Amino acid sequence: MNIARDIQPLTYFRRQSADVVKRLKATRRPMVLTVNGKAELVVQDAVSYQRLLDIAAQADAREGIRQGLEDVSRGRTRPSREVFDEIRREYGIPR
Repeated sequence: MNIARDIQPLTYFRRQSADVVKRLKATRRPMVLTVNGKAELVVQDAVSYQRLLDIAAQADAREGIRQGLEDVSRGRTRPSREVFDEIRREYGIPR
């Protein structure tokens, strides 16, 4: 992040929005917008935002797999047949 260019007051964004959009698309770097000197908003181009969402989704999947493997190694699992039989009994679903 380039502090001199990537942190700007909201008024700058309002006045120069077309230029800011061009720069966001060209650099793929987000911009922090401030109000009264405090960071309030972050703006970025759609491609970069989608990439961020994809990275977050992958991290969630990896964490889920890690937790599942930990459950297996600690014996915190049950056979699927046992679980499905329990669900059938609970909801009155015939086999």
